[in-house]
Amino acid sequence: MNRIPARRTLLQLAAGVALLRLSRPAIAARYDPLTTAAVLPPFDLTVDDAARSRQIPLRVYLPARAAAAPVVLFSVGLGGTREDYAYLGRHWAGRGYAVFVIQHPGSDDAVWKDKRPALVAGAMNRAASAENFKLRVADVSKVLDQLLRWNESPGERLAGRLDLSRVAMAGHSFGGITAQAVGGARYGRGRTSFADPRVKAAIVMSPNTPQKESPASAFGQVALPWLLMTSTHDVVPIRNADNMESRLAVYPALLPGGKYELVLDGAEHSAFNDRHPAADAHRKILALSTAFLDAWIDADAQARAWLDGAGPRAVLAPADRWQHK
Repeated sequence: MNRIPARRTLLQLAAGVALLRLSRPAIAARYDPLTTAAVLPPFDLTVDDAARSRQIPLRVYLPARAAAAPVVLFSVGLGGTREDYAYLGRHWAGRGYAVFVIQHPGSDDAVWKDKRPALVAGAMNRAASAENFKLRVADVSKVLDQLLRWNESPGERLAGRLDLSRVAMAGHSFGGITAQAVGGARYGRGRTSFADPRVKAAIVMSPNTPQKESPASAFGQVALPWLLMTSTHDVVPIRNADNMESRLAVYPALLPGGKYELVLDGAEHSAFNDRHPAADAHRKILALSTAFLDAWIDADAQARAWLDGAGPRAVLAPADRWQHK
C-alpha cells in the first residue's frame, strides 16, 4: 500500500525537475539587456580634491526614478573628456544605474587640443605615463569619497540617490587600465595593488598587460568579477604595449569565477567610444555590459542566466568570440 504514494511522489519530483529545466531557458529568454527606462538629462559636477590641488570633472547620468541606484564609474580614455561615452551613460542609467563619467586632468583633451597635428602623437605618448596612471587611480577613490558626502548631505542634488554598497568600475583604453588597477590588478616587483574595496566588479574595454609584467603576476590574484572587451583590430599607435597579444593575455591569467571576455570581429579601438559611430558594435557592447552589471552588481538571476547561457550569442555575430569561466 505504500508503493502507490511513493511512485506518485517520484513522478511529481520528475515533473518538477523537468519543469525547472524548461523554465531556465524561458527565464533567460525573457531577459532583455537592451530595453531601457526613462533617464534624467545629464549634468556636470566637479570633485574638488584640495589635497592634490586637483579638479576632477564628472558627467552624471541618472535614472528618472528617485530610488537609490547602484553606481557605475567610467574612466575615459587618453585624451578624452566627460562628454565622451555618452551612449554608455545613457543606456546604463536607463537600466537603473547612476553613472559617473570621469575626466582625468593631465591625460584628458588638454593633451592634444591646440597642438599641431605633427606634435599630437608625442604629446599623447608622454601623457600615457606612470605618473598619470597613479593620478587616475587616485581620482577614482576621491570621486567615491565625494559621492558618499553628496549622498549623505540633505539638499545636495545627489542626496539619497546612490547605493554605494553596489559599485562597478569601468573604463576604456587608458581608462581600461585604470579600471584594471581599481579592480584588483597588481603592478611591479612588489605586486602593488591599487584596488578600492568599494568596487565590486569591473568592465575593462581594451585590456592591457603591464609592460615588464607577466599576465599571471598582474592578473592571477584578481578575485572580482571582470568583463573584458576587445576587438580583433584593437590597436593604437601611441603606446607600444597596446597590441593584441597584450590584450588577449589578460583573460587566460584571471582566476575562474565571474570572468568574461568578448572579442569583436573586425572592430577597431575606436569602436568602444562614441567619436566614431559604430552602431552594431555599440549594440553588442551595451547588451553584454548591461547583463554583466545586472548579474554581478544588481544580483539579477535572469541576467546571470542570460549571460552564462545562450543569451550573448543572440546579439553577437558568428565570428565574434565570447567565453566565460
